[in-house]
Parts: sequence; C-alpha cells; structure tokens
Amino acid sequence: MTDVGGIAAEQLRSYIERIERLEEEKAALAADIKDVFAEAKGNGFDVKTMRQVLKLRKLDKDDLQEQEHLLELYKLALGIE
Repeated sequence: MTDVGGIAAEQLRSYIERIERLEEEKAALAADIKDVFAEAKGNGFDVKTMRQVLKLRKLDKDDLQEQEHLLELYKLALGIE
C-alpha cells in the first residue's frame, strides 16, 4: 500500500470509488421512485398525499398518535374545523 503524506492512497481510492458507485445507485433509485410517482399520478392518485402517507408510515405508533393529536389541537385552535 502506498502512503502519500501519511495517507494510505489505495485504501482512500477504494473508499472514494465505493461511495461513487453508491451515489450512482442512489441516483438510479431516485429516478425509479420519481417514475413510480409519475405512474401513480397518471392513474389519478395525488402524489402530495402519497408522500404524506409514506412519511406517516415511517413513524412508530406513539409518534403517529402524538402527531395526529397535535394536528387536531392546532386545527381546533385556529378554527380550521
């Protein structure tokens, strides 16, 4: 392994190349997700609402209940319902 200025150059290169490959995969996945949203929109689904549902599904049950409670409380305070 060649050290340049105290840095293991080949190991560094390996890390950089792995990160670059992962970034490429991430971009490809983002494009695939965009395509799925476009397909859903084309079939009449509201993409904005779908994104909200995805966000909610990531929450655990307690956090979801707390968020829903706070939303209702804020809506009530503002006379939205």
